[in-house]
Amino acid sequence: QVQLLESGGGSVQAGGSLRLSCTASENTKCMAWYRQAAGKEREGVAAILSDGFTSYADSVKGRVTISKDRAQNTLTLQMNVVKPEDTAMYYCAAGPYSSVIQGRCNTVSAWGQGTMVTVSS
Repeated sequence: QVQLLESGGGSVQAGGSLRLSCTASENTKCMAWYRQAAGKEREGVAAILSDGFTSYADSVKGRVTISKDRAQNTLTLQMNVVKPEDTAMYYCAAGPYSSVIQGRCNTVSAWGQGTMVTVSS
Protein backbone atom coordinates (compact mmCIF):
# COMPACT_ATOMS: atom_id res chain seq x y z
CA GLN A 1 0.00 0.00 0.00
CA VAL A 2 1.28 3.46 -0.88
CA GLN A 3 2.56 5.48 2.06
CA LEU A 4 1.77 9.21 2.26
CA LEU A 5 3.42 11.84 4.43
CA GLU A 6 2.09 15.39 4.65
CA SER A 7 3.90 18.54 5.75
CA GLY A 8 3.42 22.29 5.70
CA GLY A 9 0.45 22.84 7.95
CA GLY A 10 0.35 25.58 10.56
CA SER A 11 -1.27 28.84 11.49
CA VAL A 12 -1.85 31.70 9.09
CA GLN A 13 -3.87 34.90 9.10
CA ALA A 14 -6.85 35.33 6.84
CA GLY A 15 -5.81 36.61 3.44
CA GLY A 16 -2.43 34.94 3.65
CA SER A 17 -1.00 31.93 1.84
CA LEU A 18 0.01 28.42 2.78
CA ARG A 19 1.59 25.51 0.97
CA LEU A 20 1.04 21.89 1.86
CA SER A 21 3.19 19.04 0.60
CA CYS A 22 2.72 15.30 0.48
CA THR A 23 5.40 12.76 -0.36
CA ALA A 24 4.21 9.42 -1.70
CA SER A 25 6.14 6.16 -1.64
CA GLU A 26 5.04 5.42 -5.22
CA ASN A 27 3.15 6.95 -8.11
CA THR A 28 -0.60 6.51 -8.27
CA LYS A 29 -3.12 7.43 -10.94
CA CYS A 30 -4.98 9.86 -8.70
CA MET A 31 -3.85 12.01 -5.80
CA ALA A 32 -5.88 14.50 -3.86
CA TRP A 33 -6.18 16.75 -0.84
CA TYR A 34 -9.14 16.39 1.49
CA ARG A 35 -9.97 18.33 4.62
CA GLN A 36 -12.07 17.81 7.70
CA ALA A 37 -13.16 20.64 9.94
CA ALA A 38 -14.23 20.04 13.52
CA GLY A 39 -17.68 18.50 13.62
CA LYS A 40 -17.93 18.16 9.85
CA GLU A 41 -17.48 15.40 7.31
CA ARG A 42 -14.30 15.00 5.33
CA GLU A 43 -14.53 16.76 1.98
CA GLY A 44 -12.47 16.84 -1.16
CA VAL A 45 -10.47 20.00 -1.89
CA ALA A 46 -8.48 19.28 -5.04
CA ALA A 47 -7.42 16.25 -7.04
CA ILE A 48 -4.96 15.57 -9.84
CA LEU A 49 -4.49 12.69 -12.26
CA SER A 50 -1.24 11.33 -13.65
CA ASP A 51 -1.83 13.18 -16.93
CA GLY A 52 -2.11 16.48 -15.06
CA PHE A 53 -5.88 16.83 -15.18
CA THR A 54 -7.12 18.70 -12.10
CA SER A 55 -10.40 18.99 -10.27
CA TYR A 56 -11.36 21.45 -7.54
CA ALA A 57 -14.16 21.82 -5.04
CA ASP A 58 -16.32 24.87 -5.74
CA SER A 59 -15.45 26.32 -2.33
CA VAL A 60 -11.76 26.71 -3.23
CA LYS A 61 -11.77 27.39 -6.97
CA GLY A 62 -9.59 30.35 -7.83
CA ARG A 63 -7.76 30.26 -4.49
CA VAL A 64 -6.11 26.87 -4.55
CA THR A 65 -3.72 25.14 -6.95
CA ILE A 66 -2.81 21.47 -6.85
CA SER A 67 0.32 20.22 -8.56
CA LYS A 68 2.42 17.08 -8.67
CA ASP A 69 6.11 16.47 -9.21
CA ARG A 70 6.12 13.00 -10.74
CA ALA A 71 9.89 12.58 -10.44
CA GLN A 72 9.77 13.25 -6.70
CA ASN A 73 6.32 11.70 -6.09
CA THR A 74 5.44 14.95 -4.33
CA LEU A 75 1.99 16.49 -4.25
CA THR A 76 1.59 20.18 -3.44
CA LEU A 77 -1.41 22.31 -2.51
CA GLN A 78 -0.91 26.06 -2.77
CA MET A 79 -3.58 27.94 -0.86
CA ASN A 80 -3.99 31.69 -1.37
CA VAL A 81 -6.32 34.25 0.19
CA VAL A 82 -7.10 31.77 2.94
CA LYS A 83 -10.26 32.20 5.00
CA PRO A 84 -11.16 31.15 8.55
CA GLU A 85 -13.45 28.53 7.04
CA ASP A 86 -10.37 26.87 5.53
CA THR A 87 -9.40 25.82 9.05
CA ALA A 88 -9.30 22.03 9.09
CA MET A 89 -7.15 18.94 9.19
CA TYR A 90 -5.85 18.39 5.67
CA TYR A 91 -5.25 14.89 4.38
CA CYS A 92 -3.32 13.64 1.38
CA ALA A 93 -4.99 10.76 -0.45
CA ALA A 94 -4.11 8.40 -3.26
CA GLY A 95 -6.33 6.43 -5.57
CA PRO A 96 -5.74 3.64 -8.11
CA TYR A 97 -8.03 4.92 -10.85
CA SER A 98 -7.90 7.84 -13.27
CA SER A 99 -11.19 9.34 -12.15
CA VAL A 100 -11.95 12.50 -10.22
CA ILE A 101 -15.03 14.46 -9.25
CA GLN A 102 -15.44 17.73 -7.37
CA GLY A 103 -11.91 17.76 -5.97
CA ARG A 104 -11.86 14.07 -5.03
CA CYS A 105 -10.42 10.84 -6.32
CA ASN A 106 -13.40 8.60 -7.07
CA THR A 107 -11.72 5.83 -5.14
CA VAL A 108 -9.21 6.33 -2.33
CA SER A 109 -6.88 3.49 -1.41
CA ALA A 110 -4.53 5.29 0.98
CA TRP A 111 -4.60 8.23 3.39
CA GLY A 112 -1.92 10.30 5.04
CA GLN A 113 -1.96 11.10 8.74
CA GLY A 114 -3.06 14.68 8.18
CA THR A 115 -1.66 18.15 8.82
CA MET A 116 -3.54 20.88 10.64
CA VAL A 117 -4.25 24.27 9.08
CA THR A 118 -5.58 27.07 11.27
CA VAL A 119 -6.65 30.38 9.74
CA SER A 120 -7.22 33.27 12.13
CA SER A 121 -9.30 36.32 11.32
